[in-house]
Amino acid sequence: MEEINASIDVDRRLARQDIAGSLAHVAMLAETGIVSREDADAIVEGLTRIRGEIEAGTFPFSRALEDIHMNVEARLKELVGAPAGRIHTARSRNDQVATDFKLWVRDALDGLDAELEDLQRAFLEVAERHAATVMPGFTHLQSAQPVTFGHHCLAYVEMVARDRGRFRDARRRMNECPLGAAALAGTAFPIDREMTAAALGFDGPARNSLDAVSSRDFALEALSAAAICATNLSRFAEEVVIWCSRPFSFIRLSDAFTTGSSIMPQKKNPDAAELVRAKVGRIVGALNTLLIVMKGVPLAYSKDMQEDKPPVFDALPSLSLCIRATAGMVRDLTVEEDAMRALASKGHTTATDLADWLVREAGLPFREAHHVTGAAVLAADRAGKELADMTAEELAAVDGRITPDALRVLTVDRSVASRTSLGGTAPERVREEARRWRALLDAA
Repeated sequence: MEEINASIDVDRRLARQDIAGSLAHVAMLAETGIVSREDADAIVEGLTRIRGEIEAGTFPFSRALEDIHMNVEARLKELVGAPAGRIHTARSRNDQVATDFKLWVRDALDGLDAELEDLQRAFLEVAERHAATVMPGFTHLQSAQPVTFGHHCLAYVEMVARDRGRFRDARRRMNECPLGAAALAGTAFPIDREMTAAALGFDGPARNSLDAVSSRDFALEALSAAAICATNLSRFAEEVVIWCSRPFSFIRLSDAFTTGSSIMPQKKNPDAAELVRAKVGRIVGALNTLLIVMKGVPLAYSKDMQEDKPPVFDALPSLSLCIRATAGMVRDLTVEEDAMRALASKGHTTATDLADWLVREAGLPFREAHHVTGAAVLAADRAGKELADMTAEELAAVDGRITPDALRVLTVDRSVASRTSLGGTAPERVREEARRWRALLDAA
């Protein structure tokens, strides 16, 4: 029973939050006259000493005392004697742990937001340097149209911004204080829940005592946002793995973010990216774990909810590590511009430009222009050429409405330069968008 019941090995990570909650609670008890100032002062002195012991690594954690709350309270009794018995007045471990857990998740989300901002800045730095660096854009991992590497990086700036928004929304919704809900029904003591909520940085107290102690949707929402964020990071990690491979050779990573082989001395493996790609499994798994834990728990508290913390304590630090590793790789990578340009020029990637030219200059409906361009691509394949390398005569033989003027739209540089619509890949648009993002980040 002790083995399955004890949670101290996990919830000792809540020590700082547990002491903060207890300090706020005892200050309120003294202010409302529920405990004497003398007893409150003794408790505060003892909790402060305990906090120091935990920070110094000298605190005597005991599995026999089950959890962090009882460990702290038992040590407090050793230090200050009888006044320690008053600290639990007007609260329960149920509202205590809900408060501690919210404080921990809130702290974690604040840390993730700062790390995600740094990741945005890393992508932004690369986007600014490579606003005009041509690369192939892909659909189905097939060369589709030329884009710029700066434009590609700005896509991740946008994705990370939405990740930050999801975490901020989760933080805002969770910022209600459970403390004072007691076991499930509130308390008969004249407590001041507004005081404790303010002391702990909450927007206010949770309004329903049953909901306050039994809900873990704040953790589920944090894990949901974490799973989406990890998936976005994994997509970039997959691209890094592809781009580092010899057939692509779009980028190089230094030894700081790669490893060698135990047998093949020429290898330079993108292990950081591969590990980011893999850790999404743990983070998505954590979300699934907590969803399954909570799906059948009736109100209010059940011991099932002791299993709420392990997945969160694993997932959010794992995500933090992935974010920092990704930012490191982004800043570390060296772009092989010639390789990017060479592949961007293959696979008839400016075919859409020819179709657009036929619409603009020859007045064809787009579907007919698409058909004519397809015939031109087929002719280029038969000639063993890229579409952009076809002569005016060869293109005119496909369709007489293709004039020599069409040749000027078939280069990759003209292609990317022409995409000037809002959100487009034209270098001028990339630089404009990069300036906008830098201003937004600097003003935040």
